[in-house]
Amino acid sequence: MRRMRIAALCGAAVVTAVGVGGVTPAAGAVRGAEAVHRAEVHGAEAAHRAEADLAYHGSVDMVGGQVDVRFTPHNEGPGAVPQSVVRIRWSEALEDGQTLPANCAPEGDRAVRCRVGPLGANEIGEPIVLRVRLREVPSEVLLEFDPVGSGGVVDETRAAERQRVLALDTGDTYYF
Repeated sequence: MRRMRIAALCGAAVVTAVGVGGVTPAAGAVRGAEAVHRAEVHGAEAAHRAEADLAYHGSVDMVGGQVDVRFTPHNEGPGAVPQSVVRIRWSEALEDGQTLPANCAPEGDRAVRCRVGPLGANEIGEPIVLRVRLREVPSEVLLEFDPVGSGGVVDETRAAERQRVLALDTGDTYYF
């Protein structure tokens, strides 16, 4: 689709630059040619940008308002990710003053950000283990995993990478 648009723009620029019926092109022809050049450069840059496909695989269990989360980041894309961060949001507020792993930090009262670090193409990262207490003791909690940073690497499927896991307060382990 992109190639068709660029080809159409190129064709329009040639007609504008050469002129129709022997008419000299107007000053707008230069701007049109510049626009085509910019579109070609932008398209070439897009084709050479690294792409990532981040995913998180792990498990969640909850007992009495304590939630254990274990997951491993995966880069299933063809491009390396120099730095990545994942945000984990809970549907319930977290208890204040919790001790988190060194690579994680609280974000508001319902979220934690964890630095995943660099991931090579088709590489599996280091496991991340969190144990948090919720302020209340609900019968269920919804967790949402959302990649929020990838060091400038393009992630075309970012919306698809948002994962949601519902954990019931049963002690059962839920895999994602």
